[in-house]
Amino acid sequence: MAGMHHGLTRLDQLVKTCLQGAGPAKPFAQTLGRLMPPNPVYIKKITHTDVINALHDLSETMRATDNKAGPADAGMTFFGQFVDHDITLDATSALGTRIDPATIPNVRTPSLDLDCVYGAGPEATPVLYGKDEQEHFLVFGRHANPLDLARTCAGKALIGDPRNDENVIVAQIQGLFIQLHNILMSMALEGGVAADDIKTCAQDGIAKKVWHDHVNPALTNFEEVRRFIRLHYQWIVWNELLPAFVDQTCLDSAINGDLFDWDAPVMPVEFSGACYRFGHATVQFEYKLQSDQEAKGLFATVGFAPRPKDANIDMGLFFEMTGGLQAQKARPVGLGLGSALLDLPFVHNPIELADIEVTLTLAQSRNLALRNMVRDRYTYQLASGQQAAALFGTALVDVPEPLAALGFKKTPLWYYALQEAEEHGNGKLTGAGGNIVAGVFANLLKRDPTTYVHIPHFQTWSGFGGQSSCIAGIAAFVEDHRDMIASPEKLMCG
Repeated sequence: MAGMHHGLTRLDQLVKTCLQGAGPAKPFAQTLGRLMPPNPVYIKKITHTDVINALHDLSETMRATDNKAGPADAGMTFFGQFVDHDITLDATSALGTRIDPATIPNVRTPSLDLDCVYGAGPEATPVLYGKDEQEHFLVFGRHANPLDLARTCAGKALIGDPRNDENVIVAQIQGLFIQLHNILMSMALEGGVAADDIKTCAQDGIAKKVWHDHVNPALTNFEEVRRFIRLHYQWIVWNELLPAFVDQTCLDSAINGDLFDWDAPVMPVEFSGACYRFGHATVQFEYKLQSDQEAKGLFATVGFAPRPKDANIDMGLFFEMTGGLQAQKARPVGLGLGSALLDLPFVHNPIELADIEVTLTLAQSRNLALRNMVRDRYTYQLASGQQAAALFGTALVDVPEPLAALGFKKTPLWYYALQEAEEHGNGKLTGAGGNIVAGVFANLLKRDPTTYVHIPHFQTWSGFGGQSSCIAGIAAFVEDHRDMIASPEKLMCG
């Protein structure tokens, strides 16, 4: 087998080969970037404290004290969080300290490759995998709760991105994909129709020579299962997650054309620092985890610790399933935020904005909406919503009254995207915000020649059928087939 190097025996190398070989694609940058020039805060006859206070007053108009049902299933909020953790991680910038996005390493690979589940594969990230006959299975479960994530002796989750343990709902979406991998690995090893389906799908769109040169024969089943799952995951992101929250006209424009110039950053800070944070506005005030329980407040679901069995969720309450429970709904994208997000209980110290010599009050520091806008204005110095609308030629929305009354002429991009959704999007991102979110995902899918969009005849597997969505089909499939995994107790940790 040609060109094999230790630690590189993974399907990620197919991406590298395709991107650096012939064709129009180019390698993904591993830093953030900008779509538009920086937009510093302009102070005239006011102080930075006045700006902070004005943004705080604006954030308080967003406070919502009850649930409001939008079109998307509640689970889509947390699946969106899971996707965010698959493509972005800024571990460098500090709130209130100015930084050039081009200097910020993106710790996650900026492609829809599920590295938050697989890490760099069993050779490079062996701590996420079993041993002996299960060395290509992902560790999962604890003896006290077989459906929890595997954990270290300190209770920390053994997963590709630690943020996917931050609440019990996103942790169980992580767990869903881990279990799916282990079930499909069992099927691939067993052989039969399902194994043939996995192999056919996984090798579709990849030249046999490329597969031969870059996949270790010992890892063939693993790589086939991983690509099979990746292709379905990518399909779900574009065909289920985004249509749940983004106007379809924005998605169609993005996938059928090129919203961004070729030299635009793959992961613009206008996306990661503002528009994709629309998910905060879809979080409900409380959630029911199991059908026989009372609803729990949002921060009763905090993770980062071993999960008791009574916090295991019924997936049917989060993704609509045929003949099952009625799924809870996400909030519509708009200007309402569950009040819990304006009073974050885990923030204990005031934020110091060193660059402008201002310290937020503790109440301000706990306000997620304000934190988003302070990050916009003082950390990233993002272009305003009005500037983004001019870039894309979309209809303007007015500066919100609390800012306009003080003479502000521009709106922070995060707030502006939510305002567009409420005023013109019927509860979905539209206009500039919709174009930025749709454009980034379309760019990721089109620039990476191994994604499902480069397989014109791609169809989701029949094994995930029979439900209202593919993600619900996966949840039902996992529920029905988890007993296929041989010796699951050997994969448990903690």
